[in-house]
Amino acid sequence: MRSAGEPPTPPSGHQAPHDDIKRGYEDATTWLVVWCAYGTLALDLSCNDHCTGREIVNPRPVDLPAMTIAIDASLVRQLVAAQFPHWADLPITPAVPQGWDNRTFRLGADLSVRVPSAAGYVPQVEKEHRYLPRLAPLLPLPIPVPLAQGAPGAGYPFPWSVYRWLPGETAATARIDDPSAFATTLAQFLAALQRIDPAGGPPPGPHNFFRGGPVATYDADTRRAIAALRGEIDAAAATAVWDAALAAPWPGPPVWVHGDVAVGNLLVRDGRLCAVIDWGGAGVGDPACDLVIAWTFLSGESRDAFRTALPLDRATWARARGWALWKALITVAGHADTTVPEAARSRQIIGDVLADHHGSGR
Repeated sequence: MRSAGEPPTPPSGHQAPHDDIKRGYEDATTWLVVWCAYGTLALDLSCNDHCTGREIVNPRPVDLPAMTIAIDASLVRQLVAAQFPHWADLPITPAVPQGWDNRTFRLGADLSVRVPSAAGYVPQVEKEHRYLPRLAPLLPLPIPVPLAQGAPGAGYPFPWSVYRWLPGETAATARIDDPSAFATTLAQFLAALQRIDPAGGPPPGPHNFFRGGPVATYDADTRRAIAALRGEIDAAAATAVWDAALAAPWPGPPVWVHGDVAVGNLLVRDGRLCAVIDWGGAGVGDPACDLVIAWTFLSGESRDAFRTALPLDRATWARARGWALWKALITVAGHADTTVPEAARSRQIIGDVLADHHGSGR
């Protein structure tokens, strides 16, 4: 096991940018390039009179260059008309809410178009076309299945996809009739996903930002965030949770993971979970990353129901607490204004994870 301060080692063939940390000063800001949630991130460790007295860790993608062309309905209309003329007369409207990895548009009543927002997300296109048709018939809830793959065109440089539209409202805003039943249904879905033969599935890598890989990949930035928040959180307890996650490596064999089980990717209809979308983070590896919903959305009885319905051991839940803690820590550390909703919610997640670890007896 690596020492506490040693940088994580990405899978073979991918050099961690820790090996060549770029330091520069501009407007009293130091940018450190680190390996993090969304690939290579810059952490803003500046602090000025408007800060709260701590270093501000502000993740921003730096390896995903901004598009030089607007991804809007006009562009999608041109792409569809040129490559799929049989759909050219269908109305095109932006989906609400939008995601980060892709821009999604309704295409008529029954279809959707997904357009990668940057080069770093392009590998997800081929992956979804290859694997989602294989996974879909083996799962108890609908998932998106691609119908057609588009090519670069109209000034847009990447491949893109047409899917069947899945109706429903995201769990972030939808009414859920029975939270415990929702949690059980989600757990049963994940258990079914984990039972699918992983042979030939994509291992953790840049295509999914190493979801399903070892939580130790994010050791350096987690400890940096804990240090930045010392005095604002229980740093000793947070370190204990993180150390417990590192001490419980996944023994394998690998299983299928969704990679981003979040409220924005869970669809609800008539008060019940009805579909799981956005599979760009999918791969085969450690299932712990798929359990963070236990703290980011579920609570109390629904969290207990989720845990009960998943046949996973205590070590996996320890790693899951590590995943949840890491993301919440870098979110809080990335906001100078601690009152913004993202930071406030992440503080609650930190508290819930620490309490859950304490209650686990580990």
